Amino acid sequence: MPLFAQVLGPAFEQLAPQVRALHAIPARQRWSGQGEVLRGSHWLVAPCAWLARLPPTSSVPVTVEFVVDATGERWNRQFGAARMASRLWQRGGHLFEQLGAVRFRFGLCEQGGQILWRAERVWAFGVLPLPARWFAQVHCREREHQGRYEFLVDVSMPLIGRLIRYEGWLLPEGGHG
Repeated sequence: MPLFAQVLGPAFEQLAPQVRALHAIPARQRWSGQGEVLRGSHWLVAPCAWLARLPPTSSVPVTVEFVVDATGERWNRQFGAARMASRLWQRGGHLFEQLGAVRFRFGLCEQGGQILWRAERVWAFGVLPLPARWFAQVHCREREHQGRYEFLVDVSMPLIGRLIRYEGWLLPEGGHG
């Protein structure tokens, strides 16, 4: 059963076709498209972005290779020349993601064919819990628009303001945009 189907349960079947297709890859597939990345300007943004391996501000082609195995999924993202890889798995109905030195636990919900992500817990280096209130302004959305899969990740933090916002669209390689 696909990872996101395990987390979302019956709601997985309510997802828009492109969102469901992206999250039902059986083993390995590349999706490509276009993305916009905007980093914040606070002096703490650079070290935080380095810890999580976040891409720089840019308007670039995006490719994501999804690799599925028995333990979860690897998402090998490329924003232009910048690489951003993460590992995702589920435990107890929650989605976990390791992104650089930062581990997230997300709650997911389906709404109108979209997936909305909510950061519930965050750890640095996999063991140091960070205050949940720091991540209350993490907004993630996946949807289908004009026949394409679209993503939006917008992260703001207390005192820092915007950490990063990245958004764009993807189609399975060989698709049309």
